[in-house]
Amino acid sequence: MSAFEIRDPSSIGVAFLGVGRIGRTHLQTLAGIGAARIVVVADLDPAEAERGREIGRAERSTSDAVDAITDPKVDAVIIVTPTSTHATLIEAALRAGKAIWSEKPIALDLDETARVVALWRETGLPVQMGFMRRFDPGYVRARRLIESGELGRIEQFRAYSRDTYMPDAKFIRDSGGSFLDMSVHDFDLARFLVGEVEEVSAWGANIVDPRFEAGGDVDTAVTMLRFRNGALGVVEMSRHSEWGYDIRTEVAGSLGKVVIEADRKTPLTWSRRFGFEADHHENFPDRFEVAYRAEFEAFFRTLADGGTPTPGPEDALETLRLALAAKQSWQERRPVRVDEVTAEVPT
Repeated sequence: MSAFEIRDPSSIGVAFLGVGRIGRTHLQTLAGIGAARIVVVADLDPAEAERGREIGRAERSTSDAVDAITDPKVDAVIIVTPTSTHATLIEAALRAGKAIWSEKPIALDLDETARVVALWRETGLPVQMGFMRRFDPGYVRARRLIESGELGRIEQFRAYSRDTYMPDAKFIRDSGGSFLDMSVHDFDLARFLVGEVEEVSAWGANIVDPRFEAGGDVDTAVTMLRFRNGALGVVEMSRHSEWGYDIRTEVAGSLGKVVIEADRKTPLTWSRRFGFEADHHENFPDRFEVAYRAEFEAFFRTLADGGTPTPGPEDALETLRLALAAKQSWQERRPVRVDEVTAEVPT
């Protein structure tokens, strides 16, 4: 296990990989974090790489990810590339001795994910995975209340997520499906707030957009959860919401419950003769703007302090296992124990 040291905690050199929609959002966030010094931005499209350089005020741009990763000025690599490239780039950064922040998932395949986890354990390098909801103030407060015992024994968990805009056909094809792409955030929250899940039963339907069925996916789903600690849960998912990006989470215990919801962007309600209107969040970057900044601040603070970032690769592995169990349950129309979905991490 190798030691990792930051040369200058007040100016951590960053290689930023991937200038897509969420990549541009992350670049804007990083540009406002004092400890992050963006050295190089990489994208397969040189024009996008240069655009990213301008957004992040980086020193240079490149179309070669390996060139960016191995830059001697770089301490940490931020990976916001297509899902299919995450594992390869994480491995390259680990072998180059860099700290890593990567969007989830590591991979859509459990064996490939386990291989990366094994390499991470071998190197001992700091790696944080992008489960941003864990850094949203509401979820942070909820976890503290649960851990403090204020809710008593946890009995039930409920998560509800509805997306605003339908993804394009390429995304439907490449995302791994709604269980692995969308419900996975709520599966991670289930683990984060309540604990490990023992068994799932999932149902899916195509109600809104026939492209999902053509892609072997669903646009609407419900997953029942049975936790190891005896609690029960449900995760509801839809790709369609006419009223804005809508997510809600509830955890109920023997002494109380917490509800996290933010369907309104501002406290404003505009009342008129025939009704009223309110400002709603348009999409997930809008809803989780604060959480995105908080997760990057936590990453750079942990690097400066020499700590271990969280959530880490093992969280990505176990949340993927849970999502795959839900997908298998939907496909096979039966309850699936999470431990049926196996991949041994090499030792």
